[in-house]
Amino acid sequence: QVQLVESGGGLVQAGGSLRLSCAPSGGTFVSSVLAWFRQAPGKEREFVASFSRHLGTTDYGDSVKGRFTISRDNAKNTMYLQMHSLKPEDTAIYYCAARSSLYRYTSRVPGDYAFWGQGTQVTVSS
Repeated sequence: QVQLVESGGGLVQAGGSLRLSCAPSGGTFVSSVLAWFRQAPGKEREFVASFSRHLGTTDYGDSVKGRFTISRDNAKNTMYLQMHSLKPEDTAIYYCAARSSLYRYTSRVPGDYAFWGQGTQVTVSS
């Protein structure tokens, strides 16, 4: 069972930046496909970004495209979400997720991801 741990959340003013990190607890990323989702109070979990190591592809949700960047540092065994030009509507709990190692293609569907972190809160003030 893969345990994922996020960090880097916090409070930031609109227009500011944050970088979230995600690393597996006690092991290494074996999954090719990693992703970030977010969930605001009273809303469904929303796809933010995903990355496929084998295919070298990335995908972004429309609301974050051009502002957020997903990346993976294999040497540090860590995945990142760099967020710029943050808006109050970006406020949510952010989760990192990993697909089973059987899969190579990214997905925007939360149910396609087998492993999740506990989430980190991002709050953007206006």
